[in-house]
Amino acid sequence: MLSAVSALRAVTRVHPPVSQVKAAAFHRTAARLDFHFDTHHFVQRLEREGLNRKQAEGIMAAMAEVVDESIRNMTANMVTKADQEKHQYKQQVDFTQLKSELHMTEKNDLAMMKSENERLVADIEKLKQRLREEIYRTQSGVRLDLNLEKGRMRDESSGQELKITEVDTRIEQEIAGLRTAIQASKATTLQYLVGFVTGCSALLMAYVRFRA
Repeated sequence: MLSAVSALRAVTRVHPPVSQVKAAAFHRTAARLDFHFDTHHFVQRLEREGLNRKQAEGIMAAMAEVVDESIRNMTANMVTKADQEKHQYKQQVDFTQLKSELHMTEKNDLAMMKSENERLVADIEKLKQRLREEIYRTQSGVRLDLNLEKGRMRDESSGQELKITEVDTRIEQEIAGLRTAIQASKATTLQYLVGFVTGCSALLMAYVRFRA
């Protein structure tokens, strides 16, 4: 403390006008400064160390200005409680809005997926119905052709019974072949439907797992 006082004395001796300016500044700015320390005690301590009244008051004024400016700089960079609460409220509102948007998006995706699944099921039912109708028309056409052929053959002379028998045998073979072809067509169509439904189900499960 003695070395600091000696340095202050040297400063005041070399620059006496400065102490006077500081003292004048003290009287001018004392009313507008908010002192953050005991200025009276500080001046008395400087006087006890050997400084005169004006020097002590000048040093005190300079010290008060430095402290006040430092505190103002610190408070300028600090966030007020109101700003902090406002920021927190904005974050809560943003989070709530984001959560609502995610919930709405998930709900819309599920609705779209359900609608798509229902559409696929309806398409499969339509395909099965068309397949049944096509098989029925094919069988009806074959039966009609067979009946016409048999009627024409009955109108022929009885001498052609052997040929009629041969024709009947051939017709039965053709019927068996047609039945085999129809069964093969049914099996192929069923395999296609099973593969299609399995693929749709796999895509649906993968989508649900991805969303989860």
